Amino acid sequence: MPAPERIPSRSMTGTGLLALLAQGELTVLGQVRGASNAVLYCSVAYEGEERTCVYKPVAGEQPLWDFPDGTLAQREVAAYEISEATGWGLVPPTVLRDGPYGEGMCQLWIEAAPDGSTEGSTDGSADGSATSLLALVEDEEPGDGWKAVGFAEVGEGKTALLVHADDPRLRRLAVLDAVINNGDRKGGHLLPAPGGRLYGIDHGVTFNADDKLRTLLWGWAGEPLTDEAVEVLGRLDAELAPGAGLATRLGELITATELDALRGRVGGLLTTGRHPQPSGEWPAIPWPPV
Repeated sequence: MPAPERIPSRSMTGTGLLALLAQGELTVLGQVRGASNAVLYCSVAYEGEERTCVYKPVAGEQPLWDFPDGTLAQREVAAYEISEATGWGLVPPTVLRDGPYGEGMCQLWIEAAPDGSTEGSTDGSADGSATSLLALVEDEEPGDGWKAVGFAEVGEGKTALLVHADDPRLRRLAVLDAVINNGDRKGGHLLPAPGGRLYGIDHGVTFNADDKLRTLLWGWAGEPLTDEAVEVLGRLDAELAPGAGLATRLGELITATELDALRGRVGGLLTTGRHPQPSGEWPAIPWPPV
């Protein structure tokens, strides 16, 4: 979807982008098709700056049996808060605000890098392109630089091994997903951006008090966490203490029970020192996976 004409802009800080998203004038340009909830493509203008963004009104959310009605937008903002607290910047700037169709989530639109494909295929060697993050391979084991997720049916009674890149950006995202209990990490939710950045989007089904982790990023399951991840989780643990700033902000977005469960997940990761493994009580891989 092409971006509209916009005023030439200076480089904006994170704070400036949040102010733009929260206070700017929203103009709906179109709708992103194929989503289960209303996803509107918009421009947002404020004090001479203009960007494109995604607006997901609460009124356009479909009810889910395992999440309270009208809370998906808040969960998207909560995911951004956690991402920022890690220092990894894995979620685009996101705010909760009023818009043309009522309160909703507003998130900066990220244009994926032209060569940053999140899906690839190989001839069985799993070497792929330098920017591929996911691939289906014919071998039973992943090649160098890849991690196995599991076997998938590809039609005509055939199966292929689904793999993802052994990429530190994906590994950080896997940790973030474990913390926020992401129930829907699909390949289409990975956005490689110019400059080597990687973003994750669509975090509405997160922060459930029950184990809902469903992801394509199981390649490190059971492996020790990196030193970096342990350090980040230690900071999160402190910032989630009752009365701390992050805990206070999250308390306005998710329930008290969900906030306690979040603390428990962070504490559990620190205790085990390892990436989580599928529980077996919930489908481990989202459908469709991409």
